[in-house]
Amino acid sequence: MPPAQRRGATPKAPVTSFPVAEGEEPWTEEEVAEIREELLAEMARMEKAIEVAEAGLADLFEDGGDGAGRDPADVGSSNFERDQEMSLAQNAREMLEQAQNAFRLFESGSYGICESCGEPIGKDRLQVFPRATMCVACKQREERR
Repeated sequence: MPPAQRRGATPKAPVTSFPVAEGEEPWTEEEVAEIREELLAEMARMEKAIEVAEAGLADLFEDGGDGAGRDPADVGSSNFERDQEMSLAQNAREMLEQAQNAFRLFESGSYGICESCGEPIGKDRLQVFPRATMCVACKQREERR
């Protein structure tokens, strides 16, 4: 087999800039590129979700009026829809902030280190949830509080 074909068949050299949990294989260039693309795609999705939610909110506020002469059930329904849209927009903002934070860590070379205990987050966890900034144990501890 020619050397060029063999090179294409073998995985690229591991990227050692991101830590891995005990027992995990080192990061490959392909895996690092995939995580980077996932973070960028997540940021784009969240920006679009915020845009859509804010447009929905604008429509609800325009249609809402002052409520004078409107059926109380309609006012209540409008308020519920507005609260739902506000919650969706806030959730999307928080997810965007998480993705941006993870991307900053990625670009600075600090990606994959738990912000709480300083240990590796774990490659498996980051491949499933690229926005993670805490290892599973620290995240569970935080959620119990």
